[in-house]
Amino acid sequence: MTFPNRMPVALLPLVLAAIAGSAPARALPAQPTISALAWLAGGWGGSQDGVATEEHWTSAAGDGLIGMHKDVKDGKMISFEFLRIDIDAQGRICYLAMPDGAPATSFCAAEIAEKRVVFENRAHDFPQRILYWLDSGGKLHARIEGPPGAGDGDQE
Repeated sequence: MTFPNRMPVALLPLVLAAIAGSAPARALPAQPTISALAWLAGGWGGSQDGVATEEHWTSAAGDGLIGMHKDVKDGKMISFEFLRIDIDAQGRICYLAMPDGAPATSFCAAEIAEKRVVFENRAHDFPQRILYWLDSGGKLHARIEGPPGAGDGDQE
């Protein structure tokens, strides 16, 4: 039996490959980059329960942010922390906290949204989650969370 208006079966794989190659490729969702956290840059401050807080972040240039945090009560510095947001060896965006000069503890991004980020380290005693968000009025909020009974409890 012959099929005069049909292509030879041997050409079918080539035709299918050509059709597949001409179909528009679907882009995968882009992996967030540190530039998505550029809204953190600047100097931030506030006061709660008699403790004045300062936090300063550099720009996100160079794929990293460097920060420092200081708490003052009754005119004396009561704590400080050096901070870094960087890409780790697995390609994750991580927040490295060095409170009072201690070795760095890493918290990796669990959520990055527009003007909100959540870093987590469930193996750490307290905190286990560090959240930052910028509200519609341009005010920066920070919150630390941990398991019940650990540390000083959740704080904002």
